[in-house]
Amino acid sequence: MAKTKYYVVWVGRKPGIYTTWAECQEQVHRFEGARFKSYESKAEAEAAFQSGWSGEGGQEAPARPDARSRPASPEQSASYAEQDEIDYDSISVDVGTRGNPGPTEYKGVDTRTGEVLFSYGPVWGTNNLGEFLAIVHALAYLKKLGSSKTVYSDSANAIKWVKQKAVFSTLPRDESTREIWSLVDRAIAWLKTNDYDNKVLKWQTDKWGEIKADYGRK
Repeated sequence: MAKTKYYVVWVGRKPGIYTTWAECQEQVHRFEGARFKSYESKAEAEAAFQSGWSGEGGQEAPARPDARSRPASPEQSASYAEQDEIDYDSISVDVGTRGNPGPTEYKGVDTRTGEVLFSYGPVWGTNNLGEFLAIVHALAYLKKLGSSKTVYSDSANAIKWVKQKAVFSTLPRDESTREIWSLVDRAIAWLKTNDYDNKVLKWQTDKWGEIKADYGRK
């Protein structure tokens, strides 16, 4: 009997985990920018889906013929690059959790002074979802101020989700997670209906130490 493979679809018609190539192909065939990969075990697939597309070893479905001529949006440009020096005229965001999943909170601080500019939680959720919400909260906060300040996050995964305007999480949608999923849905809707000039950059912990918004719970 053939061993079951598990196919993770991060970006496709319906992201998820599938047990046949036919199901996977249905989600990714002729879907521009699709991201998917096969795994030998369910545990590996679930962990990979939770972590998000890493860009290492996964596959990208061929784009439609007209896709290459389509200009990149501002969010898909250099806004997600790294830099060598800290831009202190910025907001840094981070998440504090007690278990994953578990009580999750986040905050945004002035990178120069450490002053807390906004915070939310705790709600029941995951680290990745909290990191995503923190970035979007920062972008919305800065847009209201008419500010083009940079936003720093130490989560490459959350930055990627913001860029894709979608999240890929195995956290169940049930009564215990209703609040965080409501926040995530609102955040995605905000990203899809708002433009912004702010750079969203990866905080380089190995060079600069812990991000200024760190909760100190490691």
